[in-house]
Amino acid sequence: MYVILVYDAAPKRGQKVLKFLRKKLNWVQNSVFEGDITEASFMELKKEIEQLIDKKYDSIIYYVFDSKNYFERGIIGLEKSNLDTII
Repeated sequence: MYVILVYDAAPKRGQKVLKFLRKKLNWVQNSVFEGDITEASFMELKKEIEQLIDKKYDSIIYYVFDSKNYFERGIIGLEKSNLDTII
């Protein structure tokens, strides 16, 4: 499965989420990550993120695709990460 995940968290918790997600997905820019991940790994990721955030104040939004073949990725402006070498 292919996942695009964005988050909005208070700075202290946001740093923890950022550090955690960099181990699991490809960083795209600021609070945006994407990448291939197994369903089991994604379930674990969601559980671990729930422990890092405060659900009253922080937000995680994710989009799940069956594969990378079902969406088109475009960029307008500066590419902040170089995913071409990773994917």
